[in-house]
Amino acid sequence: MNKSVFFGAMTVAGVLAGASAAATLDDVKARGKLNCGVTTGLVGFAAPNANGEWEGFDVAVCRAVAAAIFNDPTAVEFIPTTGKTRFTALASGEIDFLARNTTWTFSRDVDLKFDFIGVNYYDGQGFMVPKALGVSSAKDLDGATVCIQTGTTTELNLADFFRANNISYEPVPIETNAEGQQQYLAGACDTYTTDASGLASTRATFETPGDHIILPEIISKEPLGPLVRHGDNDWGDLTRWVMYALIAAEELGVTSANVEEMATSTTNPEVARLLGTEGTLGEMLGLDAAWAKNAIASQGNYGEIFAKNIGEETPIGLARGLNAQWTDGGLMYAPPFR
Repeated sequence: MNKSVFFGAMTVAGVLAGASAAATLDDVKARGKLNCGVTTGLVGFAAPNANGEWEGFDVAVCRAVAAAIFNDPTAVEFIPTTGKTRFTALASGEIDFLARNTTWTFSRDVDLKFDFIGVNYYDGQGFMVPKALGVSSAKDLDGATVCIQTGTTTELNLADFFRANNISYEPVPIETNAEGQQQYLAGACDTYTTDASGLASTRATFETPGDHIILPEIISKEPLGPLVRHGDNDWGDLTRWVMYALIAAEELGVTSANVEEMATSTTNPEVARLLGTEGTLGEMLGLDAAWAKNAIASQGNYGEIFAKNIGEETPIGLARGLNAQWTDGGLMYAPPFR
């Protein structure tokens, strides 16, 4: 998922100095739309459909934020970014919000001066190989050629894994997922490595996906989530709690189909606060009382978004796993709405 280490921290910090982070919500409202940074194209997460409309798991988060602000999920301009351009685009103010399968790391949080608003997908790095290669474990890849996005945490994880297992590999440098897919299918590399969800997304686009397998090893922790500029606390609060509203809605049984009814009939105080019929949570964010209701109505709750875009009934076919609700043995958990 193109997770650049982006060693040019000072460059990003310098660009950040020119960005007016504190007034992001005012800027978004004045502009009439949210500028949302997404990937250049990863089916199921963020990619244009046949009509040129952006859709996917990460796209839904952007649309939910727009719905919370404008009650209009279409009030978004999607700006494609690569692993190398995404951080500069956010720091410079070109985008307001980065929802692009980015791994939360120490240096990105602290050194590059960004704030991750939470984790919306728990992932890990894996390997995809053709079935014809006859490999059943990543430990059998001694001497393999590996398609790898350069300058990334993926690249560093790969080096660590092969060194720890005393095996060797030959890197085949790539810049984007599209290039990695092209090189892999052309036989330029024996295996393609990136986040396991990205491998599933890529494989789903193949003409014969069944000819390729994702090996069982997961060699890293990749907590993926949206981010905003460091110091932009009010905007960070807004986007964070929109994401948590989607997660809490699933736990509380609020869906896109029943949200309007629950807003008027619920006897659960937390649901009432979430949907704006009790309390002043929207006012605290600089939004109206229906902010979360509008976000849920437009995109569905977290479970609905997952199932629609990347779940087991889609071509990508991802199980919830760690991304299940905490009540179902997963890690998805929203702080209380009170």
